[in-house]
Amino acid sequence: MKLNPVDLIIIVVYLLGVTGVGWHFSRKQRNIRDYFLSDKNTPWWALAGSIVATETSTVTFISVPAFAFAAGAQGVGGNFTFLQLVMGYMIGRLAIVWLFLPLYFRGELFTVYQILDQRFSGKVKRTAASLFLVTRSIADGIRLFATALVLVALTGWADPVSILIIGVVTIIYTYLGGMAAVIWTDLIQLVIYVLGAIVAALILLNSIPGGWNEVAAVGTEFNKFQLFDFTAGLSRSYTFWAGIIGGAFLTTATHGTDQLMVQRYLCSRTPREATLALLTSGAAVFLQFTLFLGIGMMLFVYYHHFPTLPAEVANRPDRVFPHFIVTKLPVGLSGLVVAAIFAAAMSTLASSLNSLAASAVTDFYKPLIAPAATDRHYLSVSRWLTAAWGGVQIAVAIVAITMEQRVVDAVLAVASFTNGPILGVFFLGVLTKRVGPRGALTGIIIGISAMLFVWLRTQVVWQWYVLIGSMITFATGFLSSLLLDPKPVVQPGEGVAGDAKAA
Repeated sequence: MKLNPVDLIIIVVYLLGVTGVGWHFSRKQRNIRDYFLSDKNTPWWALAGSIVATETSTVTFISVPAFAFAAGAQGVGGNFTFLQLVMGYMIGRLAIVWLFLPLYFRGELFTVYQILDQRFSGKVKRTAASLFLVTRSIADGIRLFATALVLVALTGWADPVSILIIGVVTIIYTYLGGMAAVIWTDLIQLVIYVLGAIVAALILLNSIPGGWNEVAAVGTEFNKFQLFDFTAGLSRSYTFWAGIIGGAFLTTATHGTDQLMVQRYLCSRTPREATLALLTSGAAVFLQFTLFLGIGMMLFVYYHHFPTLPAEVANRPDRVFPHFIVTKLPVGLSGLVVAAIFAAAMSTLASSLNSLAASAVTDFYKPLIAPAATDRHYLSVSRWLTAAWGGVQIAVAIVAITMEQRVVDAVLAVASFTNGPILGVFFLGVLTKRVGPRGALTGIIIGISAMLFVWLRTQVVWQWYVLIGSMITFATGFLSSLLLDPKPVVQPGEGVAGDAKAA
């Protein structure tokens, strides 16, 4: 399939536009405080939009409609049960406001893992940061692959070529503009991809004979409107229990102890503004997931009436929405929606690159290699590490071409694997006073080992990974500290635990 010139112009203008934003903010950078924290002067509404845009990647735009379009393994999906997980996301946000947000404003932090250095030791900090660097690179490399699926469907280019085009443009504007460019382009991208999704949904609905009445009839016939699944058990995905409990723990980890999201709060002026941004974003994300699941349901109804999907698309639900975009949307609108998909992906990927560079510089390079270098030196290293992490994610995306698992499951499973042990060690720091660095490190090691066993030898679904990993890490870290750290290391009212109690 060839690009229509009008669609091509729209896509190119968008790509040049975000690159220009990166160049604009590059002129205002003096040090890594500007590059990673946007000088801690970002309004809450901009941060809320950035959180939503970062949380909404191409996985949302492509794979969430695929979830509602067709059931996956064990018949899971093909309906709205994904929203049970999003309900858990809201509970997790409240836990973050209560437990963690006050800690982020006691002194100036560049990464969330510096809290572990203050509470435990540099080894604990670097262990948690290492887990973040590895899993974030893998998960967002897979997201990059998901975005490339659209360009492949549109142009017929090879997967690696599409991956390189998207990856290189994202690297350029993130390299130039840092966190300020990431946040403000996030807002632009949020408007673009929400508008693109709404336009696609309206055209799709108008293309279905009988309109919404037919969608409602077919959806009811095939049980597409099912929202709750109260099935018990750890081996069943997207149940009420896995969504509410597992989703709450997942968000507490991803939004409370993962540098990708916490870096947004560190850019805000006050804890109150950070809280407002986090809670507002939760409501917006719920509405977005509802929209994308509705698109998936309407795609099912449309192709139920017009069974024209090629076999290679019908067998890969992640490719259904891109196929509809490039074959059914009018000239110009298809370019808008493709730009919207790029926007959804690039907001997450750019945030990922900046947060990876922030952790690499602050948690490793500055304290271990160059503790007394100049601001200009640290800024230069930060930019080059941004580009290097972009290269890593491009490599992961190329490897992911052979992946057959549903993309949304693959991304969330990778993120959930190590988020549990990291959340567990933060719980040790916030909720205990006697656990020291030896107990914390022991807890992380045992937590990761336990998650390897759960992943390789059990049928437990990924929604429970964070809960299991955090509880095992917390319990083993606390118990081992009785032998390894026999004396309390934090006195009442001191350190991270005391700050949390006082806040």
